[in-house]
Amino acid sequence: MLSRAAVSIKIVRGRDPAELSLGCFGVGTSTMPAKILVWAALAAIAGAFALAPRPAHAHGDVVTMSGDFQPGTIVVRTSERHLYYVLGRGAAIRYPVGVGRAGKQWSGTSQISGKYLRPAWAPPPEIKHDKPSLPDLIPGGSPHNPMGVAAMTLAGTNYAIHGTNQPSSIGHFVSYGCIRMFNEDVSDLIGRVSVGAPVVVQ
Repeated sequence: MLSRAAVSIKIVRGRDPAELSLGCFGVGTSTMPAKILVWAALAAIAGAFALAPRPAHAHGDVVTMSGDFQPGTIVVRTSERHLYYVLGRGAAIRYPVGVGRAGKQWSGTSQISGKYLRPAWAPPPEIKHDKPSLPDLIPGGSPHNPMGVAAMTLAGTNYAIHGTNQPSSIGHFVSYGCIRMFNEDVSDLIGRVSVGAPVVVQ
């Protein structure tokens, strides 16, 4: 169960099959013929863009970790601004992350429902209201795209774990609820994580 009400995730299929728009924070619609609104059917495309594992991590440190978590679980500790990828036998890879700002934080359990490279991003209404100058769609790979180089959607929620175009924001309370990582770290993590992997946000 999540501590905040879930809202639908808007996913937009672009010209490149790996270019998706993740409206992580609200409901949206669109008139582009290739755009697809996804809610309960998100799992149907979950494994479409699986990546090969990478041999090493970037900013992550291998640390000891307490708690009864299965290997392959992602644990986000909001107060610490850290994400842990559980290796097992009391060890985990710890990555620094940006988390929800005051009033936008949440906790609960989910699972990875999809993995996407260079996702395009369509700002949902809440963010458009706060930042009306934003365009309706920011292409994947653009330096203005807040999703960064990759994203992993969280089933049953309106959030994602993704990269960033603002690396200085990592380690702070900055987002509308998504979990933000250095691009090098999300590239490493997405190669380690399987679709269906459990996610615990504390």
